[in-house]
Amino acid sequence: MSDIYESAANSLGLFNSPCLTKVELRVACKGISDRDALSKPDPCVVIKMQSHGQWLEVDRTEVIRSCLNPTFSKVFTLDFYFEEVQRLRYELYDISSSHNGMREVDCLGAMECTLGQIISQRKFTKALLKQGNTVGKSSIMITAEELTGNNDYVELSFSARKLDDKDFFSKSDPFLEIYRVNDDNTQQLVHRTETVMNNLNPVWKTFKTSLNSLCSGDHERILKVAIDFTASNGDPRNSCSLHYIHPYQPNEYLKALVAVGEICQDYDSDKMFPAFGFGARIPPDFKVSHDFAVNFNEDNPECAGIQGVVEAYQNCLPKIQLYGPTNIAPIIQKVANFASEEMHTKEAMQYFILLILTDGVITDMADTREAIVHASHLPMSVIIVGVGSADFTDMEMLDGDDGILRSPKGEPVLRDIVQFVPFRNFKHASPAALAKSVLAEVPNQVVDYYNSKGIKPKCPSEYESSRTFGH
Repeated sequence: MSDIYESAANSLGLFNSPCLTKVELRVACKGISDRDALSKPDPCVVIKMQSHGQWLEVDRTEVIRSCLNPTFSKVFTLDFYFEEVQRLRYELYDISSSHNGMREVDCLGAMECTLGQIISQRKFTKALLKQGNTVGKSSIMITAEELTGNNDYVELSFSARKLDDKDFFSKSDPFLEIYRVNDDNTQQLVHRTETVMNNLNPVWKTFKTSLNSLCSGDHERILKVAIDFTASNGDPRNSCSLHYIHPYQPNEYLKALVAVGEICQDYDSDKMFPAFGFGARIPPDFKVSHDFAVNFNEDNPECAGIQGVVEAYQNCLPKIQLYGPTNIAPIIQKVANFASEEMHTKEAMQYFILLILTDGVITDMADTREAIVHASHLPMSVIIVGVGSADFTDMEMLDGDDGILRSPKGEPVLRDIVQFVPFRNFKHASPAALAKSVLAEVPNQVVDYYNSKGIKPKCPSEYESSRTFGH
């Protein structure tokens, strides 16, 4: 990391929160206008990141002499935080050979976007705006590539002998470009060496490049998604992480899971709990999963008792990579499918409770509202325990205590089925106090559902208890 990037990163607070992933950005420009009738521009691109309303320079490309359609070899490596808006600004300059500084009059155009926009499209192209925000003919293309788990670098040295002489009055001025052939047969510039002047037997400087850049690998970035395994919880190996496994005391997820689960399990006949996670890359291919079985047994995700859930969770953490986003709609829909099937059985006596433990930063609020409105017609309740110190405003809105929750289309919930409690309010209280608050509304939710269906309770010997899903 360059000193200038480290300084900018510290100013921007990039080191104060867990990094979701690292990405490499490459820059190319097309259609740069000639500003000088006698020569072509010498382009250079400066990348800036916004912090507190100000733009701070992160890094800049090399200068390419006399070029209207430059492809820069400089690679920008940035930390990407999925749940943050990272605003970037690219400024294109013409750097004359007489000076290396940046002058306002040398600016050929600029473009602003977010890092998320670039990553979502992988190849992001946008027109460069001239002074006065007028659209010019030139454009900039940013190519994003996620760094894989392989952090290795390779050091390469190249030389050549007896090159053809292309200059009339002197020897050639050779430089070397290395391209990677992608899966779609397109070529990606990996490195451009320095120019060795007047030399037919050049020896270029040794350089380092990442194996990710050189060899490509798997570059799929499917950002889709219940225990929350998203990267916003922090690296579980770090004691600051919400998922940190302490040798002598449980983390906040375990405390909340045990406190609520031990109450719920008394109302489950077989004491078997399907447990799922979301927002993590899981083995063997480490693709992001929406709803993976915490015990890695997709055919039978059930765990024996709450202790079984705890053991599966502790066994799961070291084997996965926390990722994102924090989408909870898919897991609500998954349990809703089970509840829908039960509703159409003859007895229709099973009631489902979905327990979601999450750090609270939801990224699919519209879909979640839609899923809850649909689930309000089914025999199920949703308990959400917010872990950590995040802003739980969205969660409180889902609870519906301050008003009727509606889908994005305006459809209201048939009945209130969501109960949200921030764990921090009970951090120093007894587990019983947390469980009491979390489960306070469940009995009425169960009674309301069966009353609405005209189903009367049976004596204990005639029915099976409800099932509880832990996430």
